[in-house]
Amino acid sequence: MAETRHVRFWNRIAGRYTAKPVKDPAAYEAMLADAAGRLRPTDRVLEIGCGSGSTAIRLAPHVAEWTATDFSSEMLRIARAKPAPDNLRFVLADAQNAFAGGLFDAICAFQVLHLVGDLPGTLARIHAHLKPGGLLISKTWCFADMGVKLRSLFFVLGALRVFPPVNNLTTGALRRTLRDAGFEIVDERVFGKNPAGPYIVARKPDPS
Repeated sequence: MAETRHVRFWNRIAGRYTAKPVKDPAAYEAMLADAAGRLRPTDRVLEIGCGSGSTAIRLAPHVAEWTATDFSSEMLRIARAKPAPDNLRFVLADAQNAFAGGLFDAICAFQVLHLVGDLPGTLARIHAHLKPGGLLISKTWCFADMGVKLRSLFFVLGALRVFPPVNNLTTGALRRTLRDAGFEIVDERVFGKNPAGPYIVARKPDPS
């Protein structure tokens, strides 16, 4: 499982985090619409870092099966209390151990890749557990692309342990890491006004 300190952090803030309204509802809805348009009714989907389950609940009706995982038991407690479609299940697992159940047609990682301790290793596991032609649909904060003041603020908050440890990624480094893991990037865009949070769709090549 993930490091105990990370789990404690997210369990501690789960209630406050999930009570906050979405900052940019229009951008969130546009992202959901794009993701839904890439999924098929027959797909088996895995979500890593599902948090309170809001995105999983919205997207699961578009597929055959949606498995939403998170390492925070408090986040999952909140998620499981919400009305959800029958094809959605919530599972306690971190990004290193979320892949039980064979191959998936798509794997979603919304706001999570900047939080994993071993990004190349996580992407390698995602690639290994996608079917040929399968999609990785992700949105990732690239903190190294943010302004100096904002990066300094996150550094201070991290030192005070009121913000989780993050990977100091640039968008370019994220693209390279995806390609190094064997993915081809099929789409990249920004929903909302912050260019440091790219939405990237990557495909596992189908050799056939």
